[in-house]
Amino acid sequence: MTDFDFGDLFTPQNEKLTPEPKSITQISNEIKRFVEGNFGHVIVKGEIFGAKRADSGHWYLSLKDTGAVLAAVCWRGVASNLKVKIEDGLEVIAQGKITTFSGKSSYQLVIESLEPAGQGALLKLLEERKQQFIKEGLFEAAHKKPIPFLPETIGVVSSATGAVILDIIHRIRDRFPSHIVLWPTPVQGEGAAEKVAEAIRGFNRLNKTSPVKRPDVIIVARGGGSLEDLWAFNEEVVIRAVYDSEIPIISAVGHETDTMLIDYVSDLRAPTPTGAAEFAVPVKNELVTDVNILESRMKNALWRYFEENKTKIDGLSRGIPNMRQIINENLQDLDYRVERLQNAIKNELSQKQNALEKAALKPIYLKSILERYTERLNGLSARLQGVSVEAVLKRGFAWVKNTEGQTIYSAVSAKKEDSLIIKFADNELQAKVTSDTTPNIAPKSVKKIKKEEKTQTSLFDF
Repeated sequence: MTDFDFGDLFTPQNEKLTPEPKSITQISNEIKRFVEGNFGHVIVKGEIFGAKRADSGHWYLSLKDTGAVLAAVCWRGVASNLKVKIEDGLEVIAQGKITTFSGKSSYQLVIESLEPAGQGALLKLLEERKQQFIKEGLFEAAHKKPIPFLPETIGVVSSATGAVILDIIHRIRDRFPSHIVLWPTPVQGEGAAEKVAEAIRGFNRLNKTSPVKRPDVIIVARGGGSLEDLWAFNEEVVIRAVYDSEIPIISAVGHETDTMLIDYVSDLRAPTPTGAAEFAVPVKNELVTDVNILESRMKNALWRYFEENKTKIDGLSRGIPNMRQIINENLQDLDYRVERLQNAIKNELSQKQNALEKAALKPIYLKSILERYTERLNGLSARLQGVSVEAVLKRGFAWVKNTEGQTIYSAVSAKKEDSLIIKFADNELQAKVTSDTTPNIAPKSVKKIKKEEKTQTSLFDF
C-alpha cells in the first residue's frame, strides 16, 4: 500500500487556512508523476475499437471490455514491428506503460507490444497470413523437393528435452538406423520462431568441410499444444526459412488435427513426430524381405527361361543330322586335302631343286644358250626395223588376195576362188581363176620361186 502525503488538506478547523495556489501545469505534472510511478508497466486485455493511423505513422486507438475503455497510442516505430495488424474488433493483449496526456486531462496506454488474444483472433490472423503466403506462391507444389529414400544423416529441429526427440530417435533406430543430428531450439514462447528459423538456416550452411555432417533431410518437430503454444510455427520468419531451405523438410508440429502454416510450406507434412520418423526412413526388415522375394523371382524367371530354350534346342537338334558324323567326315576330307597339298609342295620343291642342280652343273651351256638367243633376238629386231609390205613388194614379190581381202598362201587355196587380186609394188591386178590352168614355168624358175616363197615365209616367222 502506498502512503500519500495530503499536505495541509487536513488541519484543525479552528486554524485559518491560507493555501498556496498551484498552476494547471503543476497539477498535471504531479498527476503524471503519480500515475507513471504507480503504473509503470502493465499488461491488459481488450478489444480494439476506434483505431486510426495518423499521417505521422502513429496509431491512436482504444481498448475496451464490458465495463471500461482505455485510450491507447502506438508510436510509428513500434507499430511497424508488430506481429498483428491493428484493426477494430480484434481482441488483443497489449503491454506498455500508463501515462497522462495533459492536453485533454486524460490518461492513456503507450503500447510497446501487441499480440492477439483468444482463439478467434489467432485464427483470423492465421488465415490472413495464409492468404498472404498463398498469394506469394510459397505453398505451391512446384517448389516442393522429394524426400530421399535412404538418408544417411537426418537433422532434427526440436527441443532437446521431452518425448518428441526420444520418439524420433527410437522410431528411426527401429526402422532403419541412421545418423541423427539434433539442433536444439525452444519450440514456444518469445524468440522461439527466430531460433527455429536459424536452426534451419544453420543446417543449410553446413558443407563437406564442416565438423557436423550436412543432413539429407530435416525434421521440424514439436508435440501437441494449444494454438498459442504452436504459434511460433506460424511466424513469417519460420515460413520463409523453410521455403528457402535447400534440404528437404518434413514438418511434424502438434497432433494430426493441428495444422500450422509450416505444414503448407514444408516438402512433406507428418501427422506426428513419430510419423515424421516413419516418412524419413523405410523399414529395414521389409526391404530385406522385398529383396529376397525379388531375388527368388529372378532366379525362377532365369530357370524357366533356360528350360524353355533347352526344350527348343532339343527339338531343333532332332531335325539336324548327326553333327558328330558330319564333323568327322569334314575332318577326314581336310586330312586328305592337307596330305595332297603336302605332296604337291614336296614335288614342286624337288623339281626346283633338280633344276637348280642342273643349272649349277652346266653354267657354261646356259651362258651360251643365252648369248645365242640374245644374238638372234638382236638380228630379228634389226630385220624388223627394215621390213614393210611396200619394201617386200619392191623386191619383186606380189601379194595375192581374194576378193574379200584375205591372203592366199597356196595354189590349192587359189583354185577355190573365182578371182584373185594380185598386188604389186606399183598397182593391183584382178585375175580370173580357171580349174584347168597349169603354170608353164621352167623347173629352174620354179625352184627359184619356191626359194623366194620360202624366203618370204621366213620373213614373217618370228
